[in-house]
Amino acid sequence: MEELHKSPSTSAKIGSALFYAISSILIVFVNKSVLSIYSFPSPELLGCGQMTAAIIVLSFLKLIKKIDFPDHSIKVVKEIFPLPLLYLANMIFGLMSTQSLSLPMFTVLRRFSILMTMILEWFILKNEARRPIIIAIAIMIGGALVAALDDLAFDLAAYCFILLNDFFTASYGVFTKKKLNGKDLGKYGLMYYNSLCSLPLVLLISFSKGDFEKVSSFSEWNNPMFIIQFFASCFMGFILMYSIILCTQNNSSLTTTVVGCMKNLFVTYFGMVFGHDYQFSMLNFMGINISVAGSLVYSYFAFKKPKESSQTQPLLKK
Repeated sequence: MEELHKSPSTSAKIGSALFYAISSILIVFVNKSVLSIYSFPSPELLGCGQMTAAIIVLSFLKLIKKIDFPDHSIKVVKEIFPLPLLYLANMIFGLMSTQSLSLPMFTVLRRFSILMTMILEWFILKNEARRPIIIAIAIMIGGALVAALDDLAFDLAAYCFILLNDFFTASYGVFTKKKLNGKDLGKYGLMYYNSLCSLPLVLLISFSKGDFEKVSSFSEWNNPMFIIQFFASCFMGFILMYSIILCTQNNSSLTTTVVGCMKNLFVTYFGMVFGHDYQFSMLNFMGINISVAGSLVYSYFAFKKPKESSQTQPLLKK
């Protein structure tokens, strides 16, 4: 099992955060190609492919004794919950909000997951954010509020969906950190059993939507380029799962949430320039930039080397 009590170095914290950011950006491009360019009909079944890849890879690595995690048991299944349910809810509301919001507003409103993560870390993990971190988060949320006040494409239902998405993102991150703080599963067991328990739930949703019929009649299955990109997406899904857990283990669920928002910075501006659904206004544009500035302030304090040695994260205090 992994040694979880050792405080990771600053380079390990920064490295794992960059690994997560890069993995997240790469999978966006691959998924965009599979789902948009080739018009694969079921994002849920693509997610199932990513979970299946994680199960196969981790099982193989355990078989050749490169990694280790607990064997199947009712106790282990009970230990993993409620992560599969939180993952499922996060995925559902994420897809629903994406359909109704412009890309820049989606990116900005996702920053409310940072505030929710900070609150849940205090409530569940008993970790209190330090003052510079609270100030940085306040800047991010303030910018998001300014942007939302003049969102010319306001949609109440979409706003509700994305706030629920934010809540389940925060809950998933905090409970992942809580599970990692224990010594029963470890990061590999957490990845394996979360995928194993989530897979039937997502398959059930896909079946209820009739996705199996759509996928079985999908015309691109004889296209080698699509096949390569489909399996690349599945493998990148596994890499992304690993990078999220590694970043959460080395840093905190709060930092992982912020990194997830920061990697969307270039997506935000890309959507402004090339997206067809963003309606420009000066107040909205200013709010987005204020939120971006808050992200940069957070990153400075989160990864700033502490002056004194401590076993707690530099951005948190007990």
